[in-house]
Amino acid sequence: MRKWYSLIDKVYSRANLLEAFDKVRRNKGGKTSGIDGISAKDFKEHLTANLCQIHEELRTGTYKPEAVKRVYIDKEDGSKRPLGIPTVKDRVVQQALLNVLQPIFEPEFHPSSYGYRPGRSAHHAIAKAERFTRHYGLDHVVDMDLSKCFDTLDHQLILSSVNEKVSDGKVLKLIDSFLKSGIVDKGKFEPTEKGSPQGGIISPLLTNIYLNKFDQYMKTLGIRIVRYADDILVFATSKGEAGRYRAIATKYLEGELKLTVNKEKTHLTNLDKGIPYLGFKIHNYGVSASEKSIRKFKEKVRKLTPRNQGYKLDYYLTELNFLLKGYSMYYRAALCKKLFLNLMSWVRRRLRMMIMKSWKSWKGLHKQLRRMGYKGSFEKISVTRWRNSSCPLLHMALPNTWFDEQHLFNMEKVTTNTLHQYYNFVLNKV
Repeated sequence: MRKWYSLIDKVYSRANLLEAFDKVRRNKGGKTSGIDGISAKDFKEHLTANLCQIHEELRTGTYKPEAVKRVYIDKEDGSKRPLGIPTVKDRVVQQALLNVLQPIFEPEFHPSSYGYRPGRSAHHAIAKAERFTRHYGLDHVVDMDLSKCFDTLDHQLILSSVNEKVSDGKVLKLIDSFLKSGIVDKGKFEPTEKGSPQGGIISPLLTNIYLNKFDQYMKTLGIRIVRYADDILVFATSKGEAGRYRAIATKYLEGELKLTVNKEKTHLTNLDKGIPYLGFKIHNYGVSASEKSIRKFKEKVRKLTPRNQGYKLDYYLTELNFLLKGYSMYYRAALCKKLFLNLMSWVRRRLRMMIMKSWKSWKGLHKQLRRMGYKGSFEKISVTRWRNSSCPLLHMALPNTWFDEQHLFNMEKVTTNTLHQYYNFVLNKV
């Protein structure tokens, strides 16, 4: 196995640091700030001076990362997922480190690992899982759940895993400094003795390096897996075999890697019941969007279509379009033609209800009907009742074509069942 002995100069090269900043700036997190309150825009105002400072600190070994800012995002079960937001300066250094380390470790990763890897996606993972279950006869699956994987990675195991290919002590020390930089939660500093915070640019690579030991161990035993970050499926030909594989996987993950397998959420399933994975569900007949993902989508739409509006309609349509595009582009890989049709019908009904409520009385409806070219007298209806949001009069006043004219994104026009586009890739990497 080849080892790299001198890499720190490549990390702090000015060209690499400039490339790293450009990636940080283009990333969605470029607008957020760490504990120092400096955004990517602020950092750019003095870009040359800032990059020169980073270069010199890394060259002389005096660079010290700041603690990460702890933020929380809501999970569907009501709990909170902790994220760590490094400062822009630290993100630039992490990205520079990633630029150097990723090409070294990438070729050694398991072919069925898809999370946070260049040229790979969740769709590739779903395509591989679908091939294993529907075409390879591995229709029994262990759905592994790791409790707080990112937060419980053992620092010493991370460094020893990196050290297997990288022997540059300055690079290892830099990684260690990020791992031990600590967090600031509601103004209070907390040391970090384990884990690599979600939100850190280098964390996904370190997690893949860490879990690659598990991947390769399962490969030596001839056990098929698909892993996307810490979402793991283990494939078997029978329920009994799946049970044995669960015991093998759990023993290695908890014993060798010091992780915690959630016994309650880790379960056995099969193709007849449906295999949920990454928001999709794999069935005998193909792949669909999971019920959970549909519920989450509808909850988001409800928040974006309130009956009591605080903004103009254009604001809600803009926000809705982001959601509709994102959802349909992700789930178009599945058999979702009918689903998209039904969801769009429901979204338009939500919008009709919202607009109808804003008219305050039947007079606003009648005005809209006349604007649409209809003449004569019309029925007087309540504009506050949900059932009237699908009545013929409202469809006449606000037909589907009207929403097209308002530039509402139409999921019905999205091509679905595109999973076959990823098959050639996964078949070459089984």
